[in-house]
Amino acid sequence: MKDEADFKWKQCLIIRSDVKMSCGKKCAQLAHAAVGAYETSDKITQKKWFHEGMKKVILKAPTLRDLYEIKTHAEMAGIATSLITDAGRTEVEPGTVTALGLGPALSVELDKITGELQLL
Repeated sequence: MKDEADFKWKQCLIIRSDVKMSCGKKCAQLAHAAVGAYETSDKITQKKWFHEGMKKVILKAPTLRDLYEIKTHAEMAGIATSLITDAGRTEVEPGTVTALGLGPALSVELDKITGELQLL
């Protein structure tokens, strides 16, 4: 296992804590966010993150507004984002924004944006 200090790259996956979802639903939404953000990041960043061990941190945002603010800050910093809107087939209403994926990106850059968020 790599020492925490050895990880230069990570993904931050953020779930809304104000939307009622089962644990499985949250996991699925976060998986969508992870894949979506990865797919929009550049190939060099993808490779560096992959070869380092694909570190992911799961966080929670209190509101939809918070999620949009985080997304905006990440985009302004040049970090790949993926906002997840649910189709509404199971637990939430169609069009509900549930999660946000950021990165992979440098951990120090993501910490500037997500450092105040709580772990899920």
